[in-house]
Amino acid sequence: MKSPEQPPKNTPARKLASRLAKANVPPSRPTPPGLAQNPRPNPPKARVFVVDDHPLVREGLLQFINQQEDLVACGEAATHAEAWTALSANLPDLLMLDLRLKEGDGLEFLKALKSQYPHLRVLVLSQFDEGLYAERSLRAGASGYVMKEQATEDVLGAIRTVLAGRVYVTPGLNARLLQRVLAEKPMPGEMDFGNLSDRELQVLQLLGGGVGNREIARQLRLSVKTVETYRENLKRKLSLPSADELLFYARKWVEENLKSPPPI
Repeated sequence: MKSPEQPPKNTPARKLASRLAKANVPPSRPTPPGLAQNPRPNPPKARVFVVDDHPLVREGLLQFINQQEDLVACGEAATHAEAWTALSANLPDLLMLDLRLKEGDGLEFLKALKSQYPHLRVLVLSQFDEGLYAERSLRAGASGYVMKEQATEDVLGAIRTVLAGRVYVTPGLNARLLQRVLAEKPMPGEMDFGNLSDRELQVLQLLGGGVGNREIARQLRLSVKTVETYRENLKRKLSLPSADELLFYARKWVEENLKSPPPI
């Protein structure tokens, strides 16, 4: 029998699965004698749906959610298609979404979700640095962005913050957003990717991973000519005068900032 697929060792997904497995179940407290006669009705638990293609992470999240007194896991999906089918039958209070699944564009799926279910609260749980995708996820309709390398307490705090109707961002992201509003420029030492479209960022990352124009076009379901247009836009926006300099920059940037392919 084939064993469930596991995330590679030492990745944020694998580390999160390990942390979730070690999370302690709070011990139950005995009910004082007198209170059992007139018990208060328990408030309804918030229903959470998980979309992630790593079985260990998915299972760990479901168990972790069910350990909480105010939460209950109501379903899971490994693909966008599975998520659409499940949501059409039963809408949760919160959907936790991994941007990088094996099929489809994570940001486009998020936009489609919010178009179909505008009141659905979505918390993105991703292994990608928040500096790259958090702001884009929020613009696409997410109510929060938490990285898989964060502590389980932070993940739980993010869940409850979003369920309360607020937006969850880390202090670091909050500082970057404030800096952008006040000065309209990136934090010191950071490259400003705010003027790149979502597609341009995807093309940049794929170029940095050594993917050629035709394969980029196939993966993103675009024409080769459109990919070439995106490359020209990248050169202009990043002030890179030649195609060779764009490729050199893309590869160097991917090596320094990304450990995984982009969420396409």
